[in-house]
Amino acid sequence: MRFAFSTLGVPGLPIPEVVALASSTGYQGVELRAHPEEPVHPGLGRRERAAVAEEFERAGVEILTVAGYARVASADADEERVRQELEELVRLAGDLGASFIRVFPGGGDRDAADADATAARRLARAAERAADVGVRILLETHDSHRTGADAARVLGLVGHPRAGALWDVMHTWLGGEDPVTTYAALGPYLGYVQVKDIASARDTTPLALGAGVLPLGECLALLDDTSWVCWEYEKRWYRQAEELPELLAAGREYLGSL
Repeated sequence: MRFAFSTLGVPGLPIPEVVALASSTGYQGVELRAHPEEPVHPGLGRRERAAVAEEFERAGVEILTVAGYARVASADADEERVRQELEELVRLAGDLGASFIRVFPGGGDRDAADADATAARRLARAAERAADVGVRILLETHDSHRTGADAARVLGLVGHPRAGALWDVMHTWLGGEDPVTTYAALGPYLGYVQVKDIASARDTTPLALGAGVLPLGECLALLDDTSWVCWEYEKRWYRQAEELPELLAAGREYLGSL
């Protein structure tokens, strides 16, 4: 398997240091959080994008994903704004040579059928543009569509190979779905898997991999040898958590042991 980590775990870290961290700890890829408070985001200029891509290429580290914050099932978002947000993420991923774009559902308390239809319509339109630049848009198992079954409902409506799923193992577990059921639902659409660990459903402070309760071994056992697995350590939201750089090497060894 191939392993990556998310820059959510190293908030604001300059790109050269991110690349050096991946190289020194044995990670083949990085998921870049695409937010204005980070070094990489849709507002980045052409030269800066080229410099980021070159930095990764020189080190032999892949930019796995541009992790955006578009909410494709939201009823509150303006249709044109969502379209533009998705197009900007597609363009950024294409310029950086990333394989994937991450988006959220964000359906809130809407009727499930309406939320599914909205997300499917927006994803289908964006997938056509993503096909032009060779990237895939992945709907993360998150918030209103926490389980594999939830995400699969949307992706079945989309029916486009450039729209897929990102399996966040914490959210499917919190949704009460076991790994075998999740994989059965997401298998036809799966882009890659995000792993993490937590103490309990009530305490989701990020822990070192293997130190918590999430069924990581069961999840990885379902994947084939070419799969990408990304450690999303939510340091940005939990300032009290340990520093990720100190955990990365041991986390890579743990994932390899699974």
